[in-house]
Amino acid sequence: MWLRILAPLTAAWLALGLAQANTLDTVKSRGEVACGVSTGLPGFSDRDDKGNWSGFDVDFCRALAAALFDDPAKVTYVPLNAAERFDALKAGKIDVLSRNSTWTIEREATLGLLFTAILYHDGQGFLVLRHPDMTSALELDHAKICVQKGTTSELNLPDYFHYNNMTLDLHVRDTVEEAMKELQAGGCDVFTADQSALYAERTELQKPADAVILPDVISKEPLGPVVRGDDVAWFNLVKWVAFGLVDAEELGVTSQNLDKARESKKPEVRRLIGAEGDFGPRLGVDNAFVARAVKAVGNYSEMFERNLGTGSKLRIPRGLNQLWSAGGVMYAPPMR
Repeated sequence: MWLRILAPLTAAWLALGLAQANTLDTVKSRGEVACGVSTGLPGFSDRDDKGNWSGFDVDFCRALAAALFDDPAKVTYVPLNAAERFDALKAGKIDVLSRNSTWTIEREATLGLLFTAILYHDGQGFLVLRHPDMTSALELDHAKICVQKGTTSELNLPDYFHYNNMTLDLHVRDTVEEAMKELQAGGCDVFTADQSALYAERTELQKPADAVILPDVISKEPLGPVVRGDDVAWFNLVKWVAFGLVDAEELGVTSQNLDKARESKKPEVRRLIGAEGDFGPRLGVDNAFVARAVKAVGNYSEMFERNLGTGSKLRIPRGLNQLWSAGGVMYAPPMR
């Protein structure tokens, strides 16, 4: 009798174990990471006329490939719009989604996904065109507002306007490109999205100086890589590659001083780069996986500044994305 009861349970446990190991094994067998990115967002994931990808989200894909294969080029980039991104992940068309996507309870509880870490603390804002005197989102009563379909920005607007007793004239468009085209044609007065996206899209306008990004932030938008929820082994590896980049900044380990870091006697540094400890094999890689990621894209600060900060055309202040020790909220668990 007990055998009849236990047999199906044992089969289910074995199936679960196989599912959890599947992504890492598949990626290793394929020899590259299938990484979902946006269809084009300056500073985050953008493609030049030769087909070369660059940006903050792209760099995380490269860091993951370097951690696995010691080669940041071993990535296939799959451009996805907001409506199709999660379905592509659930269907196994990509291994990880590294695309400005907000961590919410709905996406984890109902879509069967897991957000691995917060790599960018964002918030929804408003980009206004042709209204240079506007200074606050509270002046948007009856304004024509463009927003991309299938985003948290679309969901946040009714709440904000209802709470502030304002009338919402919403223009929902399938893509950012369509929304921005309507904005420039005069069909909308305002485009709303995460503030990082507003900085990016403003650079694409014919006259960026004519656009004003209002100071109001009406939501929390924690952004980071996403994986399927049935694969704990893959989830842990992706998560600790992200954490490793943040810990590297905190410990002062950069792409330029890795050789010096290998000579460090500081235990935290030695564990980070794999000179001590035995954490890598427990995640399915070797102990130098973080060192390879940092060598490929730099630590978190290098990645941020190159793509989004002072070294980029976006020039986004780090703000909340400063380390916790420097007045921000960026924080990663210690590698020990």
